[in-house]
Amino acid sequence: MSNKCDLSKEEKVEVICRLLYQAPPGEFYSVFEDLRILVQEDDLMRQEAAQVCAHHNKNNFTLVRIEGTNVLVTRYNDLGGNRFFDPKHKFSFKFDHLSGISNKFQLHRVAWDETELWRTALNSALKAYVDSHFPSGDCCVFRKTLKNRQVFVVCIASHQYKPLGFWNGLWKGEWTFSQIPVIAQVTGAIHMQVHYFKDANVHMTVCKTVEETLHVIDPAQLAIDFVKLIETEDNKFHVAMLENFQALTDEIWRKILRRQLPVTRTIINWNKLLTNQSIKANISSHKVPLSLTKGTV
Repeated sequence: MSNKCDLSKEEKVEVICRLLYQAPPGEFYSVFEDLRILVQEDDLMRQEAAQVCAHHNKNNFTLVRIEGTNVLVTRYNDLGGNRFFDPKHKFSFKFDHLSGISNKFQLHRVAWDETELWRTALNSALKAYVDSHFPSGDCCVFRKTLKNRQVFVVCIASHQYKPLGFWNGLWKGEWTFSQIPVIAQVTGAIHMQVHYFKDANVHMTVCKTVEETLHVIDPAQLAIDFVKLIETEDNKFHVAMLENFQALTDEIWRKILRRQLPVTRTIINWNKLLTNQSIKANISSHKVPLSLTKGTV
């Protein structure tokens, strides 16, 4: 009886896309290569993976290193046709999502008006905060027009990829508010995703939404108050996560295990235990000469 399962092209596409969409941050290309080996249809893989990879990169605020500076790839600076722009350095570039190669650089004109003045003040204050709290992270403030209103979108991303340590992680912040005199209604979302894959396969995704009001006086004051808000909410989120981890750990060790065990919280070396047991079994199976037992108490 054959175990071979022949899938139609449509079924293959569905499976490929579903698995690629589930790829954790920093692991898309590993998942892609594994699937490519299984499917053995490179043209189909590249055709379907390109769109999913673009979604993966934009959704996770992927960092692209260009000429010594970091640029976030997001849906907010997407010009279409795989072109993205950097509002700080005023240039755009073509980005190949599958290869990670950027090229075809061009100047990107940005109107230097009052809105850009506010955006620059926000970006400078936010950059200082991110540099001091997220060593591997970066940020950017984008300006968008929504229903004839100027809207600021703040993106923060910190990627930690440690495949040799068997884990990868992403911290992402996304904040939005419109430029309204006197009061700014701020909405934000903090997102953390971790994948641990040593001796287990653990995925964790945690999100928190925030709504707050800020008083608007001038660009400098708004930038300071906005960064204080982000720092406060980030700290609350961080503390809550640590408390939940501790509570979860205590719950596992005290209640979920069938019996009480020494709480060493270290990984058991099962190979060493089995080796020791094997040695003891071999020793006990041999008779000890009587001459060696004389004089013993």
